[in-house]
Parts: sequence; C-alpha cells; structure tokens
Amino acid sequence: MGGASVAEAVAGVLRAADPKDKVFAARSAARNWRLGNLPHGFDVDMPDRPARPERPELRPPSEMPRRGRGGSERARIAMLHALAHIEFVAIDLAFDLIGRFGKAFPREFVDDWMRVGAEEAMHFALLDRRLRDLGSRYGALPAHDGLWESAETTAHDASARLAIVPMVLEARGLDVTPPTIARFEKAGDMRSARILGRIMNDEIRHVGFGVKWFEFVCASGNVAPQQQWRSLVGRYFGGRLKPPFNDSARRQAGLTRDFYLSLAS
Repeated sequence: MGGASVAEAVAGVLRAADPKDKVFAARSAARNWRLGNLPHGFDVDMPDRPARPERPELRPPSEMPRRGRGGSERARIAMLHALAHIEFVAIDLAFDLIGRFGKAFPREFVDDWMRVGAEEAMHFALLDRRLRDLGSRYGALPAHDGLWESAETTAHDASARLAIVPMVLEARGLDVTPPTIARFEKAGDMRSARILGRIMNDEIRHVGFGVKWFEFVCASGNVAPQQQWRSLVGRYFGGRLKPPFNDSARRQAGLTRDFYLSLAS
C-alpha cells in the first residue's frame, strides 16, 4: 500500500466486504497514513455503496424484530449484534468521509478521521469477539441500513454529512449508551458493559471531531454554526431530535445545548 494515495487506501476499505478484511484494511490505512506512507492525494472516486458481506440480512428499520430490554442472554446478544452492525457501518462512514471530502480540508482532517476509522474497526472487533464468546457472531441476526442511507443523502455536501452523521447519529449514541450499560450491569454481564464504556469514551471524541470540522466549514463560509446545523438537521433529518439528552457527554464533545435543545421533540 506504500505507493497508494490516501484516496486509494480508503476506497480499499470501502471495497472490502468481509468483516475481517475491512477491519484489516482500516487498520492498515490508518497505520500507513500515520507513518507517512500515503500521499495526500484524492485521485480515486469513492464507491456509491460500500461492499457488504452476505450476512447480516439488511431489512428496513420497520421490519426489525424487537430486541427486548437486555435482561436475557438472547436480548443481550441482539443488542450487541445491533451495536456491532453500527460500528461496522461506522468504519465505512469514517473512510468515505475522508475519500469523498478530504480534498477540501487540511491534512488534519485526514488525521482525525483516520483515527476515527481505526477506532471504529477496533470497536467492531471487540463486539464481534464478545458475540462469539456468547455463542453467536456478527451476521447471525438481521440488521438495518439506516446509517448508510444517511450517508447517501449527504454524499454531495460535507457540512451536511458532518451535521447528520457525527452530530446527530453518533451523538444519539452518547444519549443511549449509559442506560444500555446499566442494563448489562444489572444482568451481570460486566464484560459487555466494559466494552460499551470503552466505546462511549471514544465516541465522545468522534462527535467532537464532527463539531470541530463542522465549525471549520461554517467559519469558512462566515455562517453561524448553530443556525446552520439546525437548518441542515431540518433538511436531512426531519428537524426533530429525541430526548433525553446526555448533556454532559455532548458538552465534552463541544455539542452544546444551544445547538440542539430547540429541536427536541
């Protein structure tokens, strides 16, 4: 991979269908970028859709089976599988962001999202290993494709992508993860709870990168970030956000209440 451009490396992540291959490609791309082996070139188009394995079966969100509240092992496996799928898609979201929009940003943009992509790959690997410990695996249950649909609707606009993916969807993870951890702890599944705690700590930083680069775009266009964010959320996400919000974690990421409180449904 030493002679490849950064765009070619990240496109390779998106073209990898097998989960192990995608994780390996993500880690390799991030390592080669960190070591200075990837020229800062954007000479390769990103695929419209990333490659996917045959399993899991992808269904519309409305057709997904109910998971339960996390008390039984079956419900906990279903929750871990859903989270593993989110992290699997998040690998592609990070690398697509680099390849699709990186040319318009400083090198530091690639630094940040390469780190995010490598961490999403690590999160997926942790969750997949935990599923196997519990006698299951990634792909054993159906999943939905809503995360990537958000990428498709914002593929033309970096500010929209940053507004919706890290600042709405990943920020929602900060809201729902603490009660999910509590349910795993109540069930005595401390190993899964520790994995989710580690993931959440990283996701605060990921949301923070979203805020950082969204504000960079807004400063370049001399527009107010809060007002622009609310406008984009209205256009691409229906304009309503579901409380309760984890205000503390969001504030750590730089996503303050003046961004989102007026959009609470």
